[in-house]
Amino acid sequence: MSKALLAIIIITAVAAQPIFAAPHDSQRMKMIFVLGDSLSEGFGLKPSEAYPAMLANKLRAAGMSFEVTNASAVGGTTEGGLERLPAHLKRKIDIFILELGINDAFRGVPVGQIQKNLQEIIDKVKARNPDVRVVIAGMQLPNYADDDYVSAFGKMFPELAAKNGAAVVPYVLDGVAGDRLLTLPDGIHPNATGQKILANNVWRALESIAREATAAPLPHVR
Repeated sequence: MSKALLAIIIITAVAAQPIFAAPHDSQRMKMIFVLGDSLSEGFGLKPSEAYPAMLANKLRAAGMSFEVTNASAVGGTTEGGLERLPAHLKRKIDIFILELGINDAFRGVPVGQIQKNLQEIIDKVKARNPDVRVVIAGMQLPNYADDDYVSAFGKMFPELAAKNGAAVVPYVLDGVAGDRLLTLPDGIHPNATGQKILANNVWRALESIAREATAAPLPHVR
């Protein structure tokens, strides 16, 4: 594994906090919860330059009122996501964006275990929020290691989406990966312009779901 790839698994936890909230009315504001790694956290950038903040802006421009909470962490893994998740289940989640798994792969965690962890995360969110809508942000491993592991990893995200009735972003780094003009000097993490492309990639899966959630009545918190 190259030093550049190792750089992505440096673990630095960050506190989750709302990115955007429209003015409150008499009802609870619907919430989008993002659980991811450095790609969603916006490594090396201002919080406002990470794609979850850009999604908040897109929602607002489209006339949809959501609070977007980003609970992503640099170096985040599926196991770490499971550990961090309970603290965020005290509030109602209407849309759940899950972007984890690539750091597990860099560490050589078996694909079956990564998928099991991701499914457990989804199950826990659904148990607390039965009507939640899920968006799975898929990742791919570099082609230099094109083998059975790489193939199984790439197929894992659409399989999870199909099993859970979730929307899927086939490859969240589509249009960014490998482009030095769109990444930080490490050649891995998107720069501010690259994050705009990530926002567009996720928005294609999120927009229709957000409109459905906007039209749906507010469920009671259990």
